[in-house]
Amino acid sequence: MGLRDVVESSGRKPGKVRLFIKQRCGWCREAEEWLDERGVAYRALDVTADRAARKEMVELSGQTLAPVIEVDGRILADFDTGQLAEFWKQFENDER
Repeated sequence: MGLRDVVESSGRKPGKVRLFIKQRCGWCREAEEWLDERGVAYRALDVTADRAARKEMVELSGQTLAPVIEVDGRILADFDTGQLAEFWKQFENDER
């Protein structure tokens, strides 16, 4: 998969969202679907195919587990969609 950009559809969203993923990772796929369903623009980095992305993910999160999301410099690591929703809610509350 490598890198890809997803077009933002509507609403006020963070300026920079990056999602570090692994192939065949169910939680990673669910995170992508969650972001897609909400029209969030993000950049997916496949850490199984990109050694530099893997290194950066480990530096940011302190671990090798995926998914890891970076939202404008804030990190959430090794999460499910419930944790992502809670993280996202807190982020949007900070924006107000």
